[in-house]
Amino acid sequence: MDTLDAIILGIIQGLTEFLPVSSSGHLELGKAILGDDSVPNPKDSLLFTVVLHFATALSTLVVFRKDVWEIIKGLFQFKWNEESQFSLKIIVSMLPAVFVGLFFEEQLEAFFGGNIRFVGAMLLITALLLYFADKAKDTSKKVSFKSAFIIGISQAIAMLPGISRSGATISTSVLLGVDKTKAARFSFLMVVPLIFGKMGKDLLGGELNFASENTIAMGAGFVAAFIAGLAACTWMIQLVKKSKLSYFAIYCLIVGCIAIGYSFWG
Repeated sequence: MDTLDAIILGIIQGLTEFLPVSSSGHLELGKAILGDDSVPNPKDSLLFTVVLHFATALSTLVVFRKDVWEIIKGLFQFKWNEESQFSLKIIVSMLPAVFVGLFFEEQLEAFFGGNIRFVGAMLLITALLLYFADKAKDTSKKVSFKSAFIIGISQAIAMLPGISRSGATISTSVLLGVDKTKAARFSFLMVVPLIFGKMGKDLLGGELNFASENTIAMGAGFVAAFIAGLAACTWMIQLVKKSKLSYFAIYCLIVGCIAIGYSFWG
């Protein structure tokens, strides 16, 4: 793996994990553009993906460190207060993705084979979600347990490459009437336990190749993803507040059309 390729993929992951344009879809497109040599073998590819996701999860923890501390306290207070309820809502939101990850992992991995046409089609769906969410009215409503589960279903669907996780969850939240700032906060926090859970599963399963010869490249990718993640997470919160999701809808529409066109004529 070339160090420059790793940095490029790290920046792509860091930006697109939080910006509503699909990190998995852009990584698939990035690998297609850079060529198969950008990630030389399946075990290195899995390790590199885990490294990049760990970097973005860490950037989320840094930006929302106060919120994360409140969630942890809520879990161990054993009181029915706002903190404990929010913690339980995070757990409820995780259930659909955990179910899909446990029982449909092989079927899901089949979509990550460089199918650029499929990625393009999913980006068009992301564009539609962002467009409708941008037109939604502002409210001050909080995330309920029911809406947390529905948002979780969106997160599970967003495991497909090309469906933006943040775009799908924020759009679903806003369309359910949740305050836009609260929607962004909930969207970013709900994915952190899943990322660490997936890392733990891969570690226990012995699927990661720690003898990789690409340590320097992966380290560079980690740093790039972490820095880009910090910037994108902070920026995205401001954009959601200002109802700027339509710009990302246009972007996803353009990239989706290009990807579909490339799959036919590239």
